[in-house]
Amino acid sequence: MKGSDDVEKDAGGDYAHLTNTVIRSFGWENVTVTVKDRSTKQPKDILSGVNGIVKAGEMVALMGPSGSGKTTLLNVLAHREATPSATVQKSLYINGTKTSLKDFRKISSYVEQEDALVGSLTVRETLYFAAKLSLPSSVTKTERIARIDALLAAFGLQGQAHSLIGTPIRKGVSGGQKRRTSVAAQLITSPKLLFLDEPTSGLDSAASFEVMNFVRSIAKKYKILVIASIHQPSTTTFELFDQVLLLSRGKVAYNGPVSSVRDYFTTLGYSMPLYINPAEYIIQLVNTDFSKDQSLASTQLSVLQDSWSKSASAVTIIREIESAVSSSPTNSSSSAELQNNASANKLMVPLTLIHRSFIKSYRDVVAYGIRIAMYMGLAIMMGTVWLRLSTDQSNINAFTNAIFFGGAFMSFMAVAYIPAFLEDLSLYQKERLNGLYGPTAFMLANFIIGIPFLFLISLLFSVIAYWLGNFRPEAGAFWVWVMWLFLDLLAAESLVVLLSSLIPIFVVALAATAFANGLWMSVNGFMVQPETLNVFWRYVFHYIDYQAYVFRGMMVNEFGKRTYECGTGCHCMYKSVLESECKIDGKAVLESYGYDTGNVGKYVGYMLVITLGYRLLGWLVLYLRKH
Repeated sequence: MKGSDDVEKDAGGDYAHLTNTVIRSFGWENVTVTVKDRSTKQPKDILSGVNGIVKAGEMVALMGPSGSGKTTLLNVLAHREATPSATVQKSLYINGTKTSLKDFRKISSYVEQEDALVGSLTVRETLYFAAKLSLPSSVTKTERIARIDALLAAFGLQGQAHSLIGTPIRKGVSGGQKRRTSVAAQLITSPKLLFLDEPTSGLDSAASFEVMNFVRSIAKKYKILVIASIHQPSTTTFELFDQVLLLSRGKVAYNGPVSSVRDYFTTLGYSMPLYINPAEYIIQLVNTDFSKDQSLASTQLSVLQDSWSKSASAVTIIREIESAVSSSPTNSSSSAELQNNASANKLMVPLTLIHRSFIKSYRDVVAYGIRIAMYMGLAIMMGTVWLRLSTDQSNINAFTNAIFFGGAFMSFMAVAYIPAFLEDLSLYQKERLNGLYGPTAFMLANFIIGIPFLFLISLLFSVIAYWLGNFRPEAGAFWVWVMWLFLDLLAAESLVVLLSSLIPIFVVALAATAFANGLWMSVNGFMVQPETLNVFWRYVFHYIDYQAYVFRGMMVNEFGKRTYECGTGCHCMYKSVLESECKIDGKAVLESYGYDTGNVGKYVGYMLVITLGYRLLGWLVLYLRKH
């Protein structure tokens, strides 16, 4: 791995060129997060009166035992949801001035604890798309490549640059390498305020040190403010931080220079042994979870928290925040300063997302590969079960059943898209919270990228099933069949997008989608003909059932221009004008369902409206779900 000095030289002027905004300090005052206790139903503070300030070029470590409030505090500071159904009291200042969420996102970036990466992209491609989505159009291709190369070198990822991140089916880079990729992808945006949630998770001590050492070198050189929650760093990694904010049970036990930790706790009567990791020692000091005497441990913790709150250092922090506020420029001046940070061309963002999705779609077997195989298997099964049906009246029901089966199960099997969409959704949520793009660009790209793949599935399925089943043997009829299947899949996938956006949990989304498809099958007009369908189901669900229009359209396509033999004895099952010729006009079959051969264009329009409706509802869900 290159040394940090070499990396800074490689990065050259790119980073300086992209960081126009001057952030002198970031302070927070009286951060308190309150939730309702599940057992007592009374208000409970999970963070209480937390103050702090970080200055340009400094790195602050948020530390404490599990459940101490580290991630909650990090989320509050990053203008994110602290925890569901919580009441948050906070005062956040950049250069002593409160800022809007929009302005805040222009200068900050957040690295999640869980890596949200596209598994079918390579490491280099991950950084490439991070750059395309975040860097202003004024940055040239050469500058962008130089920046990517510098970060790959800095994080020891040169050897894995062309390796896939990894999917459930295809093995990729290690967990530690994924972590480094996540951090590098956020640094490429050149933030002035960087939040890291457990950045060393999954890394060994050497890799942890190198990652944080690079972050430190960039922070010092370009005056970036870094706030990281970190669980139990090694001594060398801990000493890279300038400040440490130690939490326990939501309150501060220490907030000051790393270099003063030993002296501070010694003055309180807790002498730190010489050959011990200071980070490990102070966490054990405030951790009451494993104490045999909980009462004694709680008393000791209260003493530590009270000692800090009454200390001169705590008072100094408050004064520094107040001083920054009193000396800050007007809100309008501060806002104008933040506006200097350019962002990516908004018109190009959907194209970038489409490009990224296209790569994922043809590489990720889960996205469409498995689905194509499933549909081909279904086509072969359907074609061989309904094999070369003759145009005898005894096969009319078989043709009808095949039409229902083909349309209904094609849409039902769209549930296979849920895992791939949830991966995309997870990445979208992370990138939206970092201010890269919103639900409009995401939904637009997701819809457009699905069109060619869904059409390919419809075509391949039809080539097998249509001709094996001996449906109306005309080229025009075949392409109309393909059209209806395509519209069927388009609506089905849009339903998956809506329900998965509404309930982004795999098992629940799967159950909800299966239930919805079962409902549409029941009321689409095959099980019970529309005219005799229960009034409630007919008027509430049948007319918004996309499967109903697919079934109707495919029935008209098959029976609208075809005749059937009545067989021996000329006992025709359906009365038609051709009965005297011992034949059945297919239109008589349509009449039994209440269908006519007109209005096909209207039904295609209904399908498009339903599909658009699902997409708009999905967009609305994502728009309203801001966290």
